[in-house]
Amino acid sequence: MSVTATEPLIASGPVLLALDGAVARLRLNRPEASNGLDVPLLRALHDAVLRCHSDPRVRAVLLSGEGKHFCAGGDVRTFASKGERLPEYLREATAWLQSSAAALMRLEAPVVAMVHGYAAGGGGFGLVCASDMVIAAESARFLLGATRVAMAPDAGVSVTLSRLVGHRRAMEIALTNPTLTAAQALDIGLITRVVADDALEDESLALARELAAGATRALGATKRLLWDGLGSSVEAQLADEARTVSELSGTEDAREGLAAVMERRPPVFRGR
Repeated sequence: MSVTATEPLIASGPVLLALDGAVARLRLNRPEASNGLDVPLLRALHDAVLRCHSDPRVRAVLLSGEGKHFCAGGDVRTFASKGERLPEYLREATAWLQSSAAALMRLEAPVVAMVHGYAAGGGGFGLVCASDMVIAAESARFLLGATRVAMAPDAGVSVTLSRLVGHRRAMEIALTNPTLTAAQALDIGLITRVVADDALEDESLALARELAAGATRALGATKRLLWDGLGSSVEAQLADEARTVSELSGTEDAREGLAAVMERRPPVFRGR
């Protein structure tokens, strides 16, 4: 999978990060293990997401995986090697995964997941659920699979999946572990768009660049409202919406947006 990054931010290790214009290219980089998640990768993922939080140049994130698969979930070989120490190891791994998923949801910049091959387990499937938009290749496959190995969903899937696809469908996916095609995932609302395999990178990067050119603070506030809305009452959300709209109205981008409407031209947002 080719990458046209202009500035490497993390150039080696199990997670890579590079800035391509205003788009942060965040890549899982254990292709020999199908990007299976172990503690070193999860620590690196958390660090990379926090790097995106702290860099004002990042106005969108494109999350992908190197090699044949987006992410095959937890690294089962590593898990099996831990023996009786597995519960302790998984407590640490799950903490890093949950923190990473939460950091993606809380990131002001929109997160686009670019999925090829398998998105499986709490890692692959969970990161899909934690992304704001998901573009999948036609050949991509989605599998939760936790109960198949006597585990339970993590990465927030127990909340996000039912909100995305509905309670009954989420229960079926979590308990029976079907392998979903990209078309099926689109049909139930798990993902945003399906594209031809050879168009995946171009389409995903185009969407990320479109979002990066948007009103960053407004996009960030909107995704926060929508994520918060998963667990809030309507009354609480109405109050939060009103505060947010009032705050955004004083931004440079809001003034530019209004001027563009009156002048009948496309807006030029600067993320401020």
